Amino acid sequence: MLLRLMRSHLRPYLPWLAIVVGLQFVGTLAMLFLPSLNADIIDRGVALGDSGYIVRIGGVMLAVSLGQIACSIIAVRYSARVAMSFGRDVRRDLFHRVGDFSSQEISQFGAPSLITRGTNDVQQVQMLVLMSLTMLVSAPIMMLGGIVMAMRENFGLSWLLAICVPALLVTVGFIVSRMVPGFKLMQGRIDTINRILREQITGIRVVRAFVREPDERARFGRSNAELTASATSTGRWMGSMFPAVMLIMNVSIVGVYWFGAHRIDEGQMEIGALTAFMSYLMQILMSVMMATFMLVQVPRAAVCADRIVEVLSTEPSIVPSASPVVLADPRGEVTFDNVSFAYPGAVDPVLTGISFTARPGETTAIVGSTGAGKTTLMDLVPRLYDATSGAVRIDGIDVRDLDEESLWGLIGLVPQRAFLFSGTIRSNLSYGRADASDEELWAALRIAQGEDFVRAMAEGLDAPVSQGGTNLSGGQRQRLAIARALVRQPLIHLYDDAFSALDVATDARLRRALGPVTAAATVIVVAQRVSSILEADQIVVLDDGRVVGLGTHASLIEDCPTYQEIVTSQLTAEEVA
Repeated sequence: MLLRLMRSHLRPYLPWLAIVVGLQFVGTLAMLFLPSLNADIIDRGVALGDSGYIVRIGGVMLAVSLGQIACSIIAVRYSARVAMSFGRDVRRDLFHRVGDFSSQEISQFGAPSLITRGTNDVQQVQMLVLMSLTMLVSAPIMMLGGIVMAMRENFGLSWLLAICVPALLVTVGFIVSRMVPGFKLMQGRIDTINRILREQITGIRVVRAFVREPDERARFGRSNAELTASATSTGRWMGSMFPAVMLIMNVSIVGVYWFGAHRIDEGQMEIGALTAFMSYLMQILMSVMMATFMLVQVPRAAVCADRIVEVLSTEPSIVPSASPVVLADPRGEVTFDNVSFAYPGAVDPVLTGISFTARPGETTAIVGSTGAGKTTLMDLVPRLYDATSGAVRIDGIDVRDLDEESLWGLIGLVPQRAFLFSGTIRSNLSYGRADASDEELWAALRIAQGEDFVRAMAEGLDAPVSQGGTNLSGGQRQRLAIARALVRQPLIHLYDDAFSALDVATDARLRRALGPVTAAATVIVVAQRVSSILEADQIVVLDDGRVVGLGTHASLIEDCPTYQEIVTSQLTAEEVA
């Protein structure tokens, strides 16, 4: 998965990669010649007292060093650009993929996990790309070139390389193999930490209202301790890598000095050659060290890449039609034709055999007990989910065959929980239609009964809205959400219990104001208060995902026991109040 992700997202940067590889190659070759030149200075210049030779070869070494530095600087710069561009592209693709997901895929992964995958996971893979570009090219060249040059200096000591290098590789490989499971466990526990933090922050009012701070602290503490334990275990292996590498390096140095001194004493080696051999040995071991730094990142990056590719390779369950239909003259008639729906993995369907038609110029109300499937029914119209069987049609065309942009352009949706984006009131209302004028925004607010509280704010339409609209009351958020849908001027209005936070008087004023605006539109309303839908053209009564009543209030009160029970319970509650 890691190679697949890197290959697919680094392909656009092949010219830059070629520059990086070329510069790394040239710079590493230049570095390999420095110890040999240094040996020549010692054996042919210092030993013989030839100062001219020392100056001449020293100048060559200086020029080579400057060239190597220039190559390294340019290579690192291009490496950083490639790595940062890679991370940007992966985050972009993740964002676009998640944007195509239906509610089903969002629930499958969970919002905290998707956030972690788009931030922390991408950063880990991005870091590996950077380290690979700066080390992966130079390390093998330095190691292989160092072995050749060391053998060229003195073949009699080359057997030390056959012991030191494999020992270092086996040690590093063993430690890295123990780190992989730990990194996988860590990423999962980071997801859990993010989920708990998100729940506690968004639900802080509930936590405080029920005095559950100690329990929430304990819950977070347990997850935090589990993450710390897995990170500590993995960190121990990571921490043991560098002491192990340093031990092998130091033993190798002692071995070279010990056996090299004997060869010098026997006249089989010169001092400059020993110095060069030691430098090449250090380069070889340093190249392994560089590879080690990269290998430390590989296990965690591999786990992160798996998680990223899992999202990128997940196909949305809501797919556009191969031959999308665009309605030339839409009317907005919504028909449910024997619609059934079951959530993935569920034993029983949420909706079964739903059939009714919501016509333009009419208001269709949907009532039923909690869990009857009212919200799910509404979600099928804009294709937040697709029906398991049957069809939802607009003007006789299955919504699955309609062009998605065309479909969504017909619908103004006010969800059960009003959600506002951080920004201003203007930016939130313009979400309905970007080119809406101020007059149109104020008109929508007037209908939604939100004009008064917006005008009372010093900034008016430019008043700030915090994330989720937490600086506004529930009723204010709901009215702004209704105004946002009205700005769109849709043919189909979907109100999913959108008036629940409004008092009875405001609810009544809003419905009166909505009448002229929606006179020619199709209006589907999920309602909890029967008193607010008495004038609906038709009422759909749901019970356990089935239609048990369909008609007007007058007809249902006569022949629908479920509706009678709902009405009676609410009237009783009102009388008691």
